[in-house]
Amino acid sequence: MDTSPPAPTDADPGIVAPDQPQAEESQRIAFGRHLKKLRQDRGLTLAECSKLTGLAISTLSKAERGLMALTYDRLSQIAAGLQIDMNALFGDEGERFQPDSLAIARRGEFQLQETPNYAYEILFPEIWGKAMTPMTGLVRARSRMAFKELIRHEGQEFVYVLAGQLTLHCEGRDPITLATGESAYFDSGMGHVYTTAGEDDARILVVCFGQNLPESQPQDP
Repeated sequence: MDTSPPAPTDADPGIVAPDQPQAEESQRIAFGRHLKKLRQDRGLTLAECSKLTGLAISTLSKAERGLMALTYDRLSQIAAGLQIDMNALFGDEGERFQPDSLAIARRGEFQLQETPNYAYEILFPEIWGKAMTPMTGLVRARSRMAFKELIRHEGQEFVYVLAGQLTLHCEGRDPITLATGESAYFDSGMGHVYTTAGEDDARILVVCFGQNLPESQPQDP
């Protein structure tokens, strides 16, 4: 299931436009159908899936119906609960990363996951079993109040500001503003969110490392 947008033109520097409601809805619906199929192939009810993943039944139901886009931490929870590689949430097939492997992501080649506050551009979604999850994307949120709760997940996280200004909000710490070319590295188990510190969306590179990914590909039902 390839939902990657076409490669950007010279007039489009690769930044996802924030005003694409139809594209976002189509992406959510496609993701929801695939998520439902993963659950049903394993013979799980919504209640059973909720127990395995720790997500509310209402959250899973909305995601399956294409009414809600899931943030990275929730994607990670589903993958851990179903014991699958997180990239299996976007497609049925993938190749495991092997020794001496080399993969190239050309401009515009990514798996797009839209939320109200972020546009995640997940790189190398076709490669499973990666030690790291590299992403680019946009931070749209202007305020910490745009988030109902802080995001937290296993592992460590690196963020680098490609364009604009970013504010990093970490649990128990004062907000830290990063300018273009600046970066941060932190424990992603600590509650955190990103907001843009300028008038425009901030464009970032994020690398998440150390999630408890399974050693095998998704199990057959």
